[in-house]
Formats: sequence, C-alpha cells, structure tokens
Amino acid sequence: MRDGLLSRSPSLPYVGPFVAFLVLLVVSRWLPLPAVATQAGFAAVMLAVLAILARPALSPPSALRLLNWPGSLLVGVVVFVIWIAPDLLFPAYRHHWLFENSFLGNPKGGLSPESQGSAVVLWLRSIRAVAIVPVVEELFWRAWLMRWLISADFLSVPLGVWSAQAFWVVALLFASEHGSYWDVGLAAGVIYNWWMLRTKSLGDLILAHAAANACVSAYVVFAGRWEYWP
Repeated sequence: MRDGLLSRSPSLPYVGPFVAFLVLLVVSRWLPLPAVATQAGFAAVMLAVLAILARPALSPPSALRLLNWPGSLLVGVVVFVIWIAPDLLFPAYRHHWLFENSFLGNPKGGLSPESQGSAVVLWLRSIRAVAIVPVVEELFWRAWLMRWLISADFLSVPLGVWSAQAFWVVALLFASEHGSYWDVGLAAGVIYNWWMLRTKSLGDLILAHAAANACVSAYVVFAGRWEYWP
C-alpha cells in the first residue's frame, strides 16, 4: 500500500515531514501540556514521521553520503556567525520596523522562564534543532522544491542542478519562513543553495544545517539569547 501511495505521490517523503512539522508547531503552542511533555512529544512524533514517511528519500546508500564533511561543518559555522552577527554588532538592529512589525511579529523566545532552567527541556529542544529540523528542511527546500521548480518530475532532476529561478525562489521562501530573522534567513538560504550546487549531496546539506543549528543552540543556552529559539 505504501509503495502504491509513493508511486502516486513521489513528493510525499520530501513534503510530508515538513507539513507535519508545521502542524506540530501550531498544535504544540495550544496544547496545555508541561514543557517536557510538549518537547518530548514533538521529538517523538517527528522522529516517527521521518522513519515512516521520509525513509524512501533517506534510505538509498547515496542519499546521506558525505562528499565534503569538513566543508559542510565550515559552512554551518559561517551560517551561525552570519545569524548572530547583526545583533552583536548593532544591539537595536532587530527592533527596526523591517524586522519587528505586525506582519513579522517580534523576535522573542518560545520557552518560558521555567523551561529555560530545565536541562531536560533544553536537551529536547536542542535535539529538535540539530537532529530533526535539518533533515525536515533540507528534504523539503533543497532536495524537493529546488528540483520541483525545474520539473514536476523532480526525481528526474539530479540534486544541485542550476536554475536561477529555483535558486532564488527557494532562498526567498526560506527567508520568509524565519519571520523577524528573514534577512539572515535569506543569507543562510543563499549559502545552503550554493552548497547544494557545489556538493550535490543531501547528506552534506543536512550536516551543514545541523552544524549551524548546533552552534545556535549552544549560543542560546550559554548566552541566554532565547529569542533565537522561537
């Protein structure tokens, strides 16, 4: 049955986890559950979704092959530096109307003060950022959308094929996903897209994204910059 569903909808392993992630984000903010239960449930559901839905996209031996892991780690660190640099250099930068308004909202953390002091919550939130988000987002943005914009038969398009339209549409949409951080989101999207063109490797993109998120997570926890975890 699953094979039949995949043959009718080959996009499902790439798009399904992303949609599930967005739905869980909305639901988790409304459920009156303790933070530990919310974070644990979020991680458990998403890991199950990835194991069930994304397996066809992740299971081929070549899917997660790393072609340039040192470069991917470096790309992740560069994205992290770009992400926090404007706020470090210009403390009031993020409160400009371009980033803080009725449409984009405002940069604020999603964890309560009590949750910020819970090691379990912080570990679970970090796992989500490092082990789940990179897989979900890279499957959707660069393994699926960048190819689907070139051809509806996206599986016939190799990873990392150049298309100006696909490159910039994905970069702009990736930026819009990050709300008040759209500017650094755009820069990150451009860098990740470029790295996909260079490596043509989903594994390298996931590693670069995971490295960036790991650095951000450590910075959030140790510097108390909770606004980077919406």
